[in-house]
Amino acid sequence: MKPRLRPAAPLQRGDAAATVAPSSALLSDQQLLEGLSILREWGLKPLEQHVAGRTWGYLAGPDRDRRNDLSQRAPLLACARGGWGAARLLEQPMAWSQGWLLGFSDITALLWARLAAGYDGNVHGPLLTTLASEPQWSRERLRCLLFGEPLPDLSGQPGGGGETSGPLLVANLTVASHLLGSCWMPDLDGAILIFEDVGEQPYRIDRMLTHWRLCGQLQKLGGIGFGQFSGCDADESGAEGFSLEEVLMERTADLQIPRVFGLPVGHVQGNAALPLGRLASLDGQRGQLRLLP
Repeated sequence: MKPRLRPAAPLQRGDAAATVAPSSALLSDQQLLEGLSILREWGLKPLEQHVAGRTWGYLAGPDRDRRNDLSQRAPLLACARGGWGAARLLEQPMAWSQGWLLGFSDITALLWARLAAGYDGNVHGPLLTTLASEPQWSRERLRCLLFGEPLPDLSGQPGGGGETSGPLLVANLTVASHLLGSCWMPDLDGAILIFEDVGEQPYRIDRMLTHWRLCGQLQKLGGIGFGQFSGCDADESGAEGFSLEEVLMERTADLQIPRVFGLPVGHVQGNAALPLGRLASLDGQRGQLRLLP
């Protein structure tokens, strides 16, 4: 991984927060307004948003408009929802600025591209439309991360392999897989990589992880963790096959690096916010992920 990034300045009460919609269309603003209300409770000042109801096909407006969302000057850019469309914006040069970018799922493309361009402040965490449904501990964790306060460790199921430290990366497996071979991939050497996904059957997870292996990318990692894979269990047709757990374990067994399964990250209520690029420790014996100073 490249040298440590210059840390993004912690947010302060009174800072502006801009709503961005780089992916799928947002047809209702109820959940968005609930998320913005939480930002106000934290003392932030959301800017006027123009994304609810903005559509272009299945996207939240033409590429130009969605890219313009990201050019707003505010200490926090908070993504409204995921879906699809963020990677399309990377076809043109992006004018990144210092500050924070918050989101997950399809937003992986922007988080990774921004990190690869040398910017800190990329948070894999709740979207504005999911923030209000998060449990209190998850909301408080996100607030602490943005305001520069310490975060507790995350616990999962131990997968062995000892303990390692390195720069932290978090991603939706499907979205990150479609960045392979592009210039928007962060450096994976020695990194701790956490994957999550939703709605993918085990054979598709197998196919994507095999792609990463064939590209030699998993072999670069210092440690690997898996969050929640919601709706990714085997189908109910009765056909024989591998379970999700079997796929994740078998496709990473020979890497001989620390592994942790079942971390509270992903498409679930309880999506723990994590900062990309920051130093972290992964303990495969105890099943813990810890952020380092």
